[in-house]
Amino acid sequence: MGVEENGSSPSPADAAAAVTVTGARTVAPAKNRCTLATFDLPYITFYYNQKLLLYRTTAAPDFLPFPDAVARMTAALADALRVFYPLAGRIVVQREEDDDGGGGAGPGALAVEGDDGAEVFEAEALGVAVDDLAGGDCTDEAEKVMQQLVPYTGVMNLEGLRRPLLAVQFTKLKDGLAVGCAFNHAVLDGTSTWHFMSSWAELCRGAPLSLQPIHDRSLARSVRVRLDLPASAEAHEKTDPNGPKKPLVARVFSFPERTVARIKAAANAALPPAAGGSAKPFSTFQALGAHIWRAVSRARGLGPADITAFAVFADCRARLDPPLPPAYFGNLIQAVFTGVPAGMLLGGPPELAAGLLQKAIGEHDAAAVTRRLEEYEAAPKLFHYSDAGPNCVAVGSSPRFKVYDVDFGFGRPERVRSGGNNKFDGMVYLYPGRGGDGGIDVELALQPEPMQRLEKDDDFFLRQAAA
Repeated sequence: MGVEENGSSPSPADAAAAVTVTGARTVAPAKNRCTLATFDLPYITFYYNQKLLLYRTTAAPDFLPFPDAVARMTAALADALRVFYPLAGRIVVQREEDDDGGGGAGPGALAVEGDDGAEVFEAEALGVAVDDLAGGDCTDEAEKVMQQLVPYTGVMNLEGLRRPLLAVQFTKLKDGLAVGCAFNHAVLDGTSTWHFMSSWAELCRGAPLSLQPIHDRSLARSVRVRLDLPASAEAHEKTDPNGPKKPLVARVFSFPERTVARIKAAANAALPPAAGGSAKPFSTFQALGAHIWRAVSRARGLGPADITAFAVFADCRARLDPPLPPAYFGNLIQAVFTGVPAGMLLGGPPELAAGLLQKAIGEHDAAAVTRRLEEYEAAPKLFHYSDAGPNCVAVGSSPRFKVYDVDFGFGRPERVRSGGNNKFDGMVYLYPGRGGDGGIDVELALQPEPMQRLEKDDDFFLRQAAA
């Protein structure tokens, strides 16, 4: 579908059917192998982690024609996979005779091996403009289009036994390029995802890698754990005691720096002095997380006695003893939980919720990390989204990730988004604002009615304070 005769673009709803895959191939490096660590295993029944980067090519003087740009990015991808080789393999169940010499893994343990490569798609959506997708308002129609720009929607990580662990889709837009990526979450976390993306972009620009990955997963505790894997994603979902997933609505709320500062100041304003000195101030994450938690609980209309949980997928690299550097490539995250009756959460001041988050995060030290690993190794479990807890708000990603620095040689992305995978009721992804001035984008999934109430919540947007 091209430009209409009057020169205007079709609506995103009309353009939803315009994404046409025009090619697919495999990009592969040399054969390597690594055993998955205990940190990796809980994510085998999550879904591929999807990221979408939108680039406006008409404003980039150095941008190549689409076929040439894709060829250059694909060549750089092959180079990146030689360095980040786990992404080019497949997940395997180790046999008794298997021995890769690392970390005590044995028969029944999961590993990544091979050089089958990543899957690369080419597509076009010539009736879709960057502004249709990168604007401030994220409509349902735009969401539908964006889901077609990212591969492997609805694909569970256990499919890594049969599918590539990385899939990339390059889509030619009316005035830009969409780069959609799907990463097997049993192989890497957010820190490693953006390490790979920035490295791929560096290689595409002809620059040397600024940070080499560390692939020794025995550094993160690798113990033989037998998992009874389900036959399929459908078979696993049928075992969820809470039944099938309910329809959700996803939105992006952009909080400018001044609003983030106001939320943080409100949480810290009434902070009581601690014995021997001032209490530890709340971080931006703790203040904003508390603000979102309270707003979502209001939107859900929870009763005073209803328990609501907050979970953050915390990076454990610096929490381990000894700590591991950011270059460690794999999963080094654990979900940190706290919960409280909704009446207490909403009836108390902002600092109460922020204090709960600060306490839970602060207590998750090296000993707590090890205990969690030992508990999982003693009783491994295949997780469902509902295991996050009742009326949950869960935060993934981080505004510290430099997602807008992923420059393949034709400028910074106009917008960075998550795909539809791993978006359960209350799931939040935080991204830095594109301006780099301290603003934060809050990507949130909720059921339709609570989302409608949240969009009208003046306290959530601090509209009253700004008036």
